[in-house]
Amino acid sequence: GNILDDYLRTDGVWIFTRNKQFYKTNDEKECAEKCEAERNFNCRAFLFTRKKLQCLTLAENAKMTVMFNSTDAILYEKKIYLLQCKRGIGKDYRGMEAKTRRGIPCQKWAEKAPHKPNYTPEKYPNAGLDENYCRNPDGDESGPWCYTTDPATRFDYCNIPVCEGQCMLCNGEDYHGEVSRTESGLECQRWDAQEPHMHGFTPKHFPEKDLKMNYCRNPDGELRPWCFTTSPTKRWEYCNIPHCTTHLPVSGLVSQCLSGKGEDYRGRIAITESGNACQHWNMQFPHRHGWIPDRYPCKGLEENYCRNPDGEKRPWCYTMNSSLRWEYCTIPRCGGTEQGIAGMSNVPVQVPLTEECYQGKGQNYRGTTSTTVSGKKCQAWNSMFPHRHEKTPDRFPEA
Repeated sequence: GNILDDYLRTDGVWIFTRNKQFYKTNDEKECAEKCEAERNFNCRAFLFTRKKLQCLTLAENAKMTVMFNSTDAILYEKKIYLLQCKRGIGKDYRGMEAKTRRGIPCQKWAEKAPHKPNYTPEKYPNAGLDENYCRNPDGDESGPWCYTTDPATRFDYCNIPVCEGQCMLCNGEDYHGEVSRTESGLECQRWDAQEPHMHGFTPKHFPEKDLKMNYCRNPDGELRPWCFTTSPTKRWEYCNIPHCTTHLPVSGLVSQCLSGKGEDYRGRIAITESGNACQHWNMQFPHRHGWIPDRYPCKGLEENYCRNPDGEKRPWCYTMNSSLRWEYCTIPRCGGTEQGIAGMSNVPVQVPLTEECYQGKGQNYRGTTSTTVSGKKCQAWNSMFPHRHEKTPDRFPEA
């Protein structure tokens, strides 16, 4: 097959990266070969300029750094590094999960404390042992794992979802098959096209969602995979993707504490941060809603427990207060403490709580509010879309 089939192509963009190598090549294929053969670092992507025939192999992809427009450039990213799911036992998993299934942060593969590793980047240069990401260098049947930062636990497995092929699990958010017609038989519009329907779900802005060709996908957590259609009179429609006969294993080791946004939180807190009791997910009173447990079987919508089914800042729930529709919950952060992780021995690591207030001009504010006073969502600091700017994490690392 074509070597470029293993890469996601995005035209007209450039990315900032510190680790790069320049080469002179005749075309993109030659540049891809340089990326495959790169020995100075782990090549995750490459840039190619047609006018200058310039090839830059890159240690980072668009998920890891800032992207901006550049007319003549073409960015090619290795698909394996964009997938956040595992195929089979996950020996080729190259995603960025860096905590165990209990929520404990992973130890860096190159470090020797708290555990002296058998698997290191020097010994296994092709195993993708970057940073502290979950990997499966030894082909463990239980899937990707890592050494942990808990001195009492040498290693543990990670919760990596299975990539879906011809069938879908749950709501098909990890479906990567090639169905390209809707349930009524309409042909799907390409994700990188804006005709007949303009939209924001482009491969450029959602590289991790595998929006290639015109295949059915579920980038926004809908009930099941869908696509925009090529019919001017029908904007979008669901696709008929069969459910996989094998179901996701139900693990008792899902997170009992807050890690990241808490999308994998499965604890039993059922009260909001201001003390309101949570409404049961299978009830429509006092608030009507669409998060029905039967429709979203993998979101953990049991009882009235706080959950994060839609990728909010942190777990939340509808409240039993008729004048307050929903509210965030206060969930203890995973820090390896006894309160944070059920059944784990006490580890002397305490994550400080971030203050949600500011002093003076707020230059030292490190809270998590991400909406403006008028309710608009904030753009990520490392993003150049929709607004180009110079206030990036690279330029202001202490801010």
